[in-house]
Amino acid sequence: MKHTWMRAVGIAIAVGIAALLGGCWDNRDIDHRSLPVVMGVSLSKDKYEVVLQIPETSSKGVNLRILKQKGRTINQAVDKISERMESSVDLLHLKVILVEKGYAQQGLTDSIASFMRSRDISPKTIVAICDEKLDPFFDYVKKSMTPRGTTLYDCFEKNAGWNPQMSLTRIWEVYRSIHSYTRDVAIPIIKSGRNGTIDYLGSAIIKNGRMVDQITPEETLLFNSFNGHSAQGKIEVMDKASVMILRSSMRHRSKIVQGTPYLYVQITVKVSIVETKGSVTSQSINQELEKILMKRFSGMLRKSQTREADILGLGQYFRNKIPRTQLRVWRESYLPKLRMDFRIKSIIQNDGYTKLS
Repeated sequence: MKHTWMRAVGIAIAVGIAALLGGCWDNRDIDHRSLPVVMGVSLSKDKYEVVLQIPETSSKGVNLRILKQKGRTINQAVDKISERMESSVDLLHLKVILVEKGYAQQGLTDSIASFMRSRDISPKTIVAICDEKLDPFFDYVKKSMTPRGTTLYDCFEKNAGWNPQMSLTRIWEVYRSIHSYTRDVAIPIIKSGRNGTIDYLGSAIIKNGRMVDQITPEETLLFNSFNGHSAQGKIEVMDKASVMILRSSMRHRSKIVQGTPYLYVQITVKVSIVETKGSVTSQSINQELEKILMKRFSGMLRKSQTREADILGLGQYFRNKIPRTQLRVWRESYLPKLRMDFRIKSIIQNDGYTKLS
């Protein structure tokens, strides 16, 4: 009996080992895989061009390998790159997808849907727009951003180069906005700068997967605050003083009156005075700061209503107040006539450096 039981256990172990080995037959060693961190995508004459930025280690440090190929689909272009390499291309570690501005203006719907269906690309991958042709941009990156191969991604990393006036949008957020009646997104726009830097130009307003307008970095700061991302660390330079934003918060109320949406919003900004010019009061600094931020928000809201693109997600506050059948026409019928009571309240934390009002 004991021998029978031991024989059964041995057979079970052997079958388990065989199953594990059989499931791993197509796995490749890490040394035989290429791991791109950035993918560039453009579309011209119904053909996609894909550019991959692959960091490769060597005895001298990290080298950037830039590979590009064209295809009728993005997957076909990636496969062509993989065919010409000595290792397999693995997109699972992709950090940033960079699309040409012209392609974004045509519409990203097909590509975003393809990325979401693919198991090779993480839906958390960041999407950005390049305000120049991909070839010169990646040439600049290769020449100016070595020896570190992840420098471009670091621009969007919160623990590295990200700052609060830069939008941060991922594949799944773009996909959600394409299929949402009440929410659009803003995607960061970048281009090559000088002396190894990347210039941030603001954010693209994306409606139904297509770029329809653009907001400035200063307007993006308010966009981030409105969507719950703290504006901590941003320095505002004014005529009378410069202040650093420590944190921000928001509260709101919404209602529908005779088919017209009304929204009350107050953003509270806590700041610290960095420097002052001449003799100023806390009251005058607060007034100037609130006036600047109100003007920026009004400009951003005007663009959103004119383009019928709800990047602020204002429709989210009315989903329980409008019949679902009417949510389909939120952008066209409700957003343009939205009435908003928007207020900024600034609080100075260290007003001991100013004259009392």
